[in-house]
Amino acid sequence: MGEKQEKSPDGVRYFRLSEIEAQNSFRSTWIIIHNKVYDVTKFLEEHPGGEEVLREQAGGDATESFEDVGHSTDAREMASSFVIGEVHPDDRAKIAKPVETLVTTLKDETSWWSNLVIPALVAAIVTLVYRIFISDTD
Repeated sequence: MGEKQEKSPDGVRYFRLSEIEAQNSFRSTWIIIHNKVYDVTKFLEEHPGGEEVLREQAGGDATESFEDVGHSTDAREMASSFVIGEVHPDDRAKIAKPVETLVTTLKDETSWWSNLVIPALVAAIVTLVYRIFISDTD
């Protein structure tokens, strides 16, 4: 880690991506969530989802995974105790973002179409069943 450790005027420690990526071992596990750097090494065994979940994200950006799980307010407060700094501003644009795929796009279009057609079909079936039921009782 020959890179010089930087601090902002307000005392925030900045870490380069190369430093964070190097912290992917049994001795040290760092992750990134919303450009903040977390040292979760001591929390691995206590993590409710298992240590594997954190190890899979070690040395990289875990923002999407963290948000997808829907962590509670208590979990977010606990996580704040593991913050050791932030990703260097020059490296923030280098963090890999999820790639939009054709499958995702098609899924969105299908979702819109099915959100319109399925409720209409259900309403038509309910109406038919209701009319049949009412005509049988007369």
